[in-house]
Amino acid sequence: MLRSLFAIFFEHISFSSNPVTAPTTTQLRKTALNSAHRRLGAKMVDFGGWDMPVEYTGLVSEHLATRQAAGLFDVSHMGEIEVRGPRAVDLVQRVTSNNAAKLVDGQAQYSGLLTAAGTFVDDLLVHRISPTHYLLCVNASNQDGDFDYIREQNIFGVQAELENAGARYSQLAIQGPKALGILERFTRASIAVLKYYHFLLGDVDGVPCLIARTGYTGEDGFEIYFSPEHSEKIWSDLLEAGGPAGLAPCGLGARNTLRLEAGMCLYGHEIDDTTTVWEANLAWICKLDKGDFIGRDALVTQRQSGVRRILAGFEMQSRLIARDGYPVTLAGHAADEVAGRVTSGSPAPFLKKNIGMAYVPANSNAPGTKIEIGIRTNQAPAMIVPTPFYKRAK
Repeated sequence: MLRSLFAIFFEHISFSSNPVTAPTTTQLRKTALNSAHRRLGAKMVDFGGWDMPVEYTGLVSEHLATRQAAGLFDVSHMGEIEVRGPRAVDLVQRVTSNNAAKLVDGQAQYSGLLTAAGTFVDDLLVHRISPTHYLLCVNASNQDGDFDYIREQNIFGVQAELENAGARYSQLAIQGPKALGILERFTRASIAVLKYYHFLLGDVDGVPCLIARTGYTGEDGFEIYFSPEHSEKIWSDLLEAGGPAGLAPCGLGARNTLRLEAGMCLYGHEIDDTTTVWEANLAWICKLDKGDFIGRDALVTQRQSGVRRILAGFEMQSRLIARDGYPVTLAGHAADEVAGRVTSGSPAPFLKKNIGMAYVPANSNAPGTKIEIGIRTNQAPAMIVPTPFYKRAK
């Protein structure tokens, strides 16, 4: 039954109109909600070639709304790649580090798209629609490159059907402790019993959607995929109905501080084509026992030899704020003895602390280790702490 429902959904979305604006050399890409964001007075920025809202009423208020009630995010810039056919799982297994063969219909997993060196081409979500159909959600600025990379690997006796399908999707994320109660008013689907990292097909506001219990904020919530022409209807109706419960439109600024509090990696910061799975503390998404995949040999070698650096979280011990790229030294060492650099750093609005993540020597990542962050002319004290910084109550 699940498989047939998804077949209906994907047939519908495949032939939907596409209001997403295609890029030119002088034009940013726009999601189907671009006009809606501007009507709400959003501050718009260039984010990976997309014209996206960074904030509406303010980063802090949007961050706190998500932690205390609910936030609604337009994440339609994210990319979607579909893999179909009898060999679909073989291709997914070849190019990703997690074990997609263990997924069941209606289940998703976080994974890595890796280079031969075991470093990241991208991180992604893998959704199993059926044994012959997988939906990959990838980062916005990487979508075309990811598609080309996967297509290059599709020639090695795999030959799955591959589609760069991002233009056919809008995606909204509703996140926060009240997200379930708000979204339930718009669907007859049994989303309350949906497990984390599982998804189903159901109508939202009368529109066929893929509803996944996933998110990038550290809160409970859902990510909803649907045809772009329905974007303004769903967006506006959710905001209107959820407003009295505290639902707020949120921009990418709050999305970034929320994921940092939750200790989640961001491509281009904590992970990129110079960082391996082990270095990024993401061993849980790497299944060496699943068989061969791109990067496996390099990762086996590195695990045997040990990593020299590793990702760690830190808290500032003063009011100074660590920012991305600031140098990190071990306490007691000279300022020019750089041990690493901040990958992400910011005030944490809910925790009311200044926090960050950085790569540090592997023998210096124990909680309580004292480090210093080079902030202008200061060597600001900080301390290694466990991550995630924030973990919601169950």
